[in-house]
Order: sequence, then structure tokens, then C-alpha cells
Amino acid sequence: MSNIPAELKYTKTHEWARLEADGSIAVGITDHAQELLGDLVFIELPEVDRQAAAGKEIAVVESVKAASDIYAPIAGSISAVNQAVADAPELVNQDAYSAWLFKLKPDNTADLDKLLDAKGYLQLISD
Repeated sequence: MSNIPAELKYTKTHEWARLEADGSIAVGITDHAQELLGDLVFIELPEVDRQAAAGKEIAVVESVKAASDIYAPIAGSISAVNQAVADAPELVNQDAYSAWLFKLKPDNTADLDKLLDAKGYLQLISD
């Protein structure tokens, strides 16, 4: 059973989003996603200041099995990237919820309310 923290928001494409104290949104992939992908070997992060459109490809994770696009959960501009996970992709396999990939400054924070809650995400991956 995957770990699904209740305080996060989720997408149907297996990204998680967390509102940070500074108003930015940290984004990563779910524990379920990293389990499906297997051992991550490469992560391509977006450029800082790049505009992200909700639901559009913004980054790529590659595992020994496959490459998978990462989609922006909401629209905004990239405010930070986590170089530590680019240098050591296995950090995502070890703890998917502390190994954020990028942060974005949201165009509209209320867009987070359109994402799945933990219960909704659990239902999605249980079907």
C-alpha cells in the first residue's frame, strides 16, 4: 500500500503538490509513481523562471524501466529546482515526499483546490 500524506494535493498523473510557507508550491512524484517506475537513474528538471502550464510536461524522470514525463499540477513560474535529486535520483525512491523536484510560484493558489485530495488519489490508484 502506497503512502499518501493527507496534507498534500495530487494529480491524476501521479504528481504531488504542497503549499510552502513562502507561498510557493513544491512538486514531486508520488510514492506510488516511484514504485511503478522502479529505480530512478536520471531526472531532468525545468529551468528556473520557465512558465509552467497546468497539466503540461515540465520535467522528466527516467528509471531503469522507462522515461516518464512530469506535469505541472497548476500554472505558474518555476521558482526553484532541487539539484540534490538531479545529482542523486535515488533520493526520490527513498522518500518520494521529501524529495521535491521543483517549486513554482502559482499564478493562482486557488488552483490547488482543483487537485485530488489524499482520499481521491487513493481511489484513483485503487481502481
